[in-house]
Amino acid sequence: MRIILSLILVFSLFSNAQNNYPQDYFSSPLEIPLVLAGTFAELRSNHFHSGVDIKTQQRVGLKVKAVASGFVSRIKVSHYGYGKALYITHPNGYTSVYAHLQKFSPDIEAFIKKQQYEQESYEIELFPKAEDLPLLKDSLVAYSGNTGSSGGPHLHFEIRDKEERPINPMLFGMDIKDTTYPTVKSIYAYPLDDHSFINKSNTKQKLRLTALKNGDYTTENIEAFGNIGFAVNTIDRQDLAANSNGVYNIQTFINGNRNFEIDFGRFSFDETKHINQLIDYEHFTTEKQRIQKLFKKNNPLSLYKSVLNDGVIKVEDSTYSIYKIRVADFKNNESWITVHIKGSKQSITKPKEKRITPYYIKANQATNLKAGNVTVDFYKDTFYEDFYLDFEVKNDTLKLHKDIKPTKKNFNITYDVSRFTNEDKNKLYIAKLIGYKNYPAYTSTKRKGDLLTASTKKLGTFALTMDTISPKISAVNFKDKQWLSKYRYLKIKITDEGSGISNFRASINGKWILMEYEYKKNMLTYDFNDSIITDTKNNLKVIVTDNVGNNSTFETFFYRK
Repeated sequence: MRIILSLILVFSLFSNAQNNYPQDYFSSPLEIPLVLAGTFAELRSNHFHSGVDIKTQQRVGLKVKAVASGFVSRIKVSHYGYGKALYITHPNGYTSVYAHLQKFSPDIEAFIKKQQYEQESYEIELFPKAEDLPLLKDSLVAYSGNTGSSGGPHLHFEIRDKEERPINPMLFGMDIKDTTYPTVKSIYAYPLDDHSFINKSNTKQKLRLTALKNGDYTTENIEAFGNIGFAVNTIDRQDLAANSNGVYNIQTFINGNRNFEIDFGRFSFDETKHINQLIDYEHFTTEKQRIQKLFKKNNPLSLYKSVLNDGVIKVEDSTYSIYKIRVADFKNNESWITVHIKGSKQSITKPKEKRITPYYIKANQATNLKAGNVTVDFYKDTFYEDFYLDFEVKNDTLKLHKDIKPTKKNFNITYDVSRFTNEDKNKLYIAKLIGYKNYPAYTSTKRKGDLLTASTKKLGTFALTMDTISPKISAVNFKDKQWLSKYRYLKIKITDEGSGISNFRASINGKWILMEYEYKKNMLTYDFNDSIITDTKNNLKVIVTDNVGNNSTFETFFYRK
């Protein structure tokens, strides 16, 4: 039966996925063999990965090529996120995306820098016309890097359709060597209501997992009754990389009938937030493991395909069922998990602990909470389900449940700061307290009169925090009044111990200069090749401002011929 199912599934996946996309239209974006550090749609913090991460041999500066003819339709340069990113629109309607770049090709770089100097801003977003920057297939467009929120040198590469939905690039013929079966790290079983149980318990159960010689798995037999569901922690690895990547497809069967499927082929950006409902979010925030639920609960993700009864298994008394999970990567390497379920209506010996508080949140209603000088506003459909909320205010500290409930949208926390002086009001912000040391992490805060408001998507503990410390600025590769004629770059280090750096401005002899900000290294860098300097004696001035308005000024002279 396993062989027959496998053949049917392989043919179905191949015919449905492969033939809908052009296979020979796009070339490789790099000139080296392609090895992945990250796969499409794998589970990331608060989002699905929207492309593939291609290894660049732990180097920056590799040539990045246009995968097909077209034109540069968008350029975005930012401190965080994609860092330096390039978007190319192609005649067939698809757009290719290249991110975390070190720099652009000379003509594109000149186009961008002209606009950066005109707008006096490093961060910039441009939408060139089709005739501004046309490109031929395989032409140089950039060099690979490590900018933005990249954790190491690599090229983030995407293909998007006309509706800006990212699609797995491997569907277009990108070939990655992979003969390795996915790995299943753990499996959990869930009673899904108060009247259901597994092994006499109404709580989530981790099942003992046994690996078989053929790459498949079995679990301990379970006794259950009522509505139950399962979740797995699973990863995939390609042949040439040890990275723990995401899988491509998961299907489940009950007594030979398919009852659930999720396919990581394409999604839209407006639904990526629902990842926190796909995984067991409480398990992730407490155990730092992403286990993926194989049942659909209040989740509109388009990644779900064939789902019968929302993937829920209804177990009746005196029955016997075989539940199978198929986990597959893009190359259809597959691992199967088999669970034997005996239906047995027994008394529950371990009921689920229920915590009841005065604050019951109904997901389909707006809720306003107020205590002391704090107000919390939850909008309609902030949460996926109803629950009892912990809410307490003490000494300007707000305990707003634990960060164990996923949200769909932001909610507002507002502090009344009328008791503070005007000078102090300007130095206040709302911080989320992180870790056992309660480190205050700045939460984007706006002030209107005597009210401070922060917008956030995460529950947890928050506090009213004051920042009176100005940022620090120091020269890295030069000294005051030094000759810098042979220097290519000018480097400045900037740090802030409180609310964090908000913005900076640098000038030489009163003229604004473009300084690239590498936040991972707290580094500002100016390239003398920008040719702003014409004088021998030069006055460098750098002003750095934090998120509450504290600022510092660094000023020095240098000489250059």
